[in-house]
Amino acid sequence: MAEVIEADYLVIGAGGMGMAFVDEILTHSDATVVMVDKNFRPGGHWNYVYPFCRLHQTSTCYGVNSTELGGDRRDEFGLNKGCYELASGSEVVAYFDNVMQRRFIPSGRVKFLSMCEYDKDSGRARNTVSGGEYEFKVKKTVDSTYLNVTVPSQRPPTFDVAEGAKAVAVNDLPRIAPYYENFVIVGSGKTGMDAVLFLLSNGIDPDRITWVMPADAWMFDRFSVDPGRKFSDPVTQYTIGILECALEAKSYRDFYDLLDGRELIKQLDRNHKPTRWRCATFTELELEQLRRVKNIIRMGYVEAVSPSEMTLSDGVCPAPANAVYVDCAADGLPKVPDTKVFDGDKITLQTVRMCQQVYSAGFIGNVECNVDADEDRKNELCHPVPLPYLEIDYLRCALQNSKNMAVWLTEPAVVKWINEARTDLFSPLLDFEDPEVAKSIQAMGELIQEAIPKMEVLLEEGMRGE
Repeated sequence: MAEVIEADYLVIGAGGMGMAFVDEILTHSDATVVMVDKNFRPGGHWNYVYPFCRLHQTSTCYGVNSTELGGDRRDEFGLNKGCYELASGSEVVAYFDNVMQRRFIPSGRVKFLSMCEYDKDSGRARNTVSGGEYEFKVKKTVDSTYLNVTVPSQRPPTFDVAEGAKAVAVNDLPRIAPYYENFVIVGSGKTGMDAVLFLLSNGIDPDRITWVMPADAWMFDRFSVDPGRKFSDPVTQYTIGILECALEAKSYRDFYDLLDGRELIKQLDRNHKPTRWRCATFTELELEQLRRVKNIIRMGYVEAVSPSEMTLSDGVCPAPANAVYVDCAADGLPKVPDTKVFDGDKITLQTVRMCQQVYSAGFIGNVECNVDADEDRKNELCHPVPLPYLEIDYLRCALQNSKNMAVWLTEPAVVKWINEARTDLFSPLLDFEDPEVAKSIQAMGELIQEAIPKMEVLLEEGMRGE
């Protein structure tokens, strides 16, 4: 017989988004929560990331609002020198476990069911170890798994591996690196870039690295999106720069050229125009290292590998001798259709600011608790910003970001939360009562309203392929 658990909220998934949402519920209400997760501890995909993985955004603005991650310090050496520190994957896992064990559970209002698979059809959960079942009586169900991140270690390679060839998930790279003469990095996203940097930082000659890059991708300059403590600091200037580029642009292509010219976006090789978009951030020092690799194969996706050759979607090419294929190609940013965040007794957590999933979940939690409005108004405040994949998606995201910000500025409970949120890139310690700050905010609001129509025109042009 299933155990019946009663609570105000059932939260499916204890990854970063689920944790950030529940943190707001605990802070702003007296509600009770039951969290169900298939893993033995919170942290979601962070439990499976490669050993040398780090955040690509500052620790200062990551995680749940109530609990600081890291020490609010800038790195003084290394490839991230001058930027705020980036937590390692193990630090992130420990952080979320600490939040669960020292804040959530001791509150007496959160019950955490680990090692449990949730069945959306039956509304029940089953413990995968004991076989015990749970039934829930709740007011609302919160799905934090809609943007389900997949990392390479969670599935086999997507390409065929012939006898005699060796392919490993990127997680195994530190273990097997001493035993191979050459390395073939499969994947051009953040994971592939990290794998290349790992090898280079450990003294591997760049000529021993072959990088299969199905498509070049635009990237963020980490200094541009590094949070400041004044309204005039880089991250705000970055947002203003996007709006100004849109207003100045004569065409869709010119918009990207202007962004590139102002170094608001980065590319690996100017001889190969990016056609994709990733939420990865890099410093100039990191890009200098990545550019040392010259053996780059741009022949589409890998379909099959053998000890002597690689079959790609656009042809066949020889493989280096005694090479290991390092799979870095999992889709960390899933492409899913938008759905309403608030829908009756169901809440579906999604990104409401581009590439800021965990922040967005906290934002939605605040709207749930502190915005006294009907469902339509809450959805207006929480319009999803689809995760970018193609180049055009950056403009689409920037447009929706701007529309969201324009709406946010009309809701006092949202403005207050943004002002006080540790996880907000813009506003920690920002004094909204300061006349100069108020003037700057008003100017940005006016700039947003002016830029939105132009961005819509540029997006339509880009969709027509002009």
